[in-house]
Amino acid sequence: MNTAAIENPTGKNGVQNPTLFFAPSSIVEPIPTEALFPSIQPLEIELGCGDGAFLLRYAALHPERNFLAVERLLGRIRKLDRKGPRAGLKNIRLLRFEAAYAMEYLLLRACAQAIHVYFPDPWPKRKHHRRRLINARFMELAACVLAPAGLIHFRTDDADYFTQITAVARANPGFKEVPAPEELTAVSTDFEKLFMGKGLPIHRTAFEKKT
Repeated sequence: MNTAAIENPTGKNGVQNPTLFFAPSSIVEPIPTEALFPSIQPLEIELGCGDGAFLLRYAALHPERNFLAVERLLGRIRKLDRKGPRAGLKNIRLLRFEAAYAMEYLLLRACAQAIHVYFPDPWPKRKHHRRRLINARFMELAACVLAPAGLIHFRTDDADYFTQITAVARANPGFKEVPAPEELTAVSTDFEKLFMGKGLPIHRTAFEKKT
């Protein structure tokens, strides 16, 4: 799904507001990393950024890294597009595509140091499990996008989905399971806060691409 034709919102006096959206020139060719950001820095990718709560906090903590948010829903990503410039963050860019499509066609091979996947839609009904983002093919794509020793971080409140995530990740010989870094888990998402407030357990894990 391409939404390259997203217009910059116009503010007062007819002046265009700054935008973090990136509109690729092609929807079938990988995006050169240097085209995304004003400076070349280690890249991390969040697939499904929600309203951007995690990304805003984590990007502010790490100005020495670049962050690409891939999100399908326009309303969610527009919130992040408003909040990012207000916070003065120059190390965030937004891409409105399906996560799996972006990974397969738009992201350069070995371009990222980390991938973040937090609280993806669990599609709880068994007949809908095929729609889940995390499957064996996803791990193959992650292995392509990640640089050697790159990390993929997962969080979910759904125990059944967590079982599937860990099973397919462990089955991929290109990855090994590692502890989730404390510095990272200290930065929560809004979904995470909501679920924890309801007393629900949060399942977390991380996998490192083997060198």
